[in-house]
Amino acid sequence: MGLFSQAAFYTTVNHIKDLPQHGGREVAFVGRSNAGKSSAINTLANHVRLAYTSKTPGRTQHLNYFSLGSSAGGNNFLVDLPGYGYAKVPPESKRHWEALLSEYLQTRDELIGLVVIMDARHPLTELDENMLDWFAPTGKPVHILLTKSDKLSRQQATLTLSRVKLHLSEHFSHCSVQLFSSLKKLGVEEAEAVIAKWFEQN
Repeated sequence: MGLFSQAAFYTTVNHIKDLPQHGGREVAFVGRSNAGKSSAINTLANHVRLAYTSKTPGRTQHLNYFSLGSSAGGNNFLVDLPGYGYAKVPPESKRHWEALLSEYLQTRDELIGLVVIMDARHPLTELDENMLDWFAPTGKPVHILLTKSDKLSRQQATLTLSRVKLHLSEHFSHCSVQLFSSLKKLGVEEAEAVIAKWFEQN
């Protein structure tokens, strides 16, 4: 049974003061708007509409909690964070969710690791680098999913992965990376193994 196979919606949070006091551990998913975050979560959970996939990037403006049930070894949660970098939302909303995101990522003790979603065709954008910089002081592990890798040839995908690995080794040594495709179900077991290890170690 997969790590995310029992994932179920738990709660949604719009203010730091409302974060659940569940006594468990959390792994958060974050990514640039339209990088394929919701699709990646749905693929890992083998659930078509667990995380809400929107045609309008930037729709996820809250922290959405999913309980992982007994398959993750107890009181563990996946947290779907707002996408970053999409301008077509009211500035006030954008400021609110950036502040929410910042405080959550930098101060949440229950958070044990971060999964960053990047489009394999456009990895390591300035916004992605900012996110990695932002999170680095926590000392917590980061795993990057290069999504939509099915849109690249095998040679292009391999080259992209090598380039990203090299960049991470030079600038973000606490980060690991892999290719992922929601369409082809590529990389699911690898991603599960990394995240399961985080839960085992904490």
